[in-house]
Amino acid sequence: MIKKINYTILMFFLVLVSCQEKKETEVNKAAEVIAEVREDHAPDSRVALFEVEANKKGEGYILQGESNLPEAVDELKNRLKEDNIQFTDSIRMLPDEKGLEGETMGVVKISVANLRDEPKHSAQLVTQATMGMPLKVYKKQGGWYYVQTPDDYLAWVDYGGVENMTPDEFSEWKKADKLIFLESFGASYQNPEASSPTVGDLVAGDILELVSEENGFYEVRYPNKKKAFVKKENARPYIEWLSSLDQKKESLVETSKELMGLPYLWGGTSPKGVDCSGFTKTVYFLNGMVLPRDASQQVHTGKLVDTTRNFENLIPGDLLFFGRPATDSTSERVVHVGMWIGDNKFIHSMGEVHISNFDTTASDFDDYNYNRYLRTKRLLDQENNQVRYLSEEDIFTDGSSEISHEE
Repeated sequence: MIKKINYTILMFFLVLVSCQEKKETEVNKAAEVIAEVREDHAPDSRVALFEVEANKKGEGYILQGESNLPEAVDELKNRLKEDNIQFTDSIRMLPDEKGLEGETMGVVKISVANLRDEPKHSAQLVTQATMGMPLKVYKKQGGWYYVQTPDDYLAWVDYGGVENMTPDEFSEWKKADKLIFLESFGASYQNPEASSPTVGDLVAGDILELVSEENGFYEVRYPNKKKAFVKKENARPYIEWLSSLDQKKESLVETSKELMGLPYLWGGTSPKGVDCSGFTKTVYFLNGMVLPRDASQQVHTGKLVDTTRNFENLIPGDLLFFGRPATDSTSERVVHVGMWIGDNKFIHSMGEVHISNFDTTASDFDDYNYNRYLRTKRLLDQENNQVRYLSEEDIFTDGSSEISHEE
């Protein structure tokens, strides 16, 4: 009797294990399609949102998650239909116009806004946005907004850093004449005199509306409509500045040296602190070019110049990339970037913005970075769709602004 009971229990256990193994090995066909679509449309989650999953329900699946890529979601649904996979679409498309009350655009309203990877001040700083930078606003959580910068970077900014606008309000903001602040650090004033109380601090690259001129000052308007005055010697009308840029290697070197000594700041992309790619990004931005955010993204721009430490082929402005080369079992990892300035030297943010030497006979030879050097890329005068030129794209204006202010 005992043997019979034990045999029955054993058979029940074997059937249970067999069913469990079958359940665990059951293929989620929808998940396979999702992975393929994600690889095609959103391989880099830093710049594209496609957080979609498929959960089994009956004979089909429920698609859940969110995305800011309507073309990717449309392709996913079409491919599922072609494969005769049943599904219910519960994907949340961004922007969340209802939750944002139609304010799906924004403009940075302080000198430097900190953008983080989660909606809280204790979260990691991933990038920064300077005043006047337009932002796509996708959703809101408490006092935080999920936004996308002109270089497509996705992050969270708190309400104190952004002026939210409807598309119509944003269009009106773009029509206004603009001013760009060019000193590394400065301030705006309540009245057209330096002894006047300050309205706020400003850093190089900040962009405000230009109203008029008075007593050696520009009258400006902040994105949140605050009025102030900026010394003429510290700024220029945006269109005038843009037309004056020559985007040559000499100007890149000059700009880079103006930022010497800035402290290293993880996630920093402004004169208040820069990480390595934030430094190169800032240098190029102040010369009218918008680079991708991170070193591992910047490495895919431009033309390959060197991979063998033949630095004779380099010209000032070239970007040098550092990290771990690929092996049979590991992929390449780009972790650092600097800019060549000539004479066997490059400038970069590591501890602080400083110049390093690749002359192997020099007493200050930088053997650490020399030994982890990967390659050099040239961005100047190269066709590359990952580098945006302010002269060719109306990021801050609607393209109709004219220089109408007296010198």
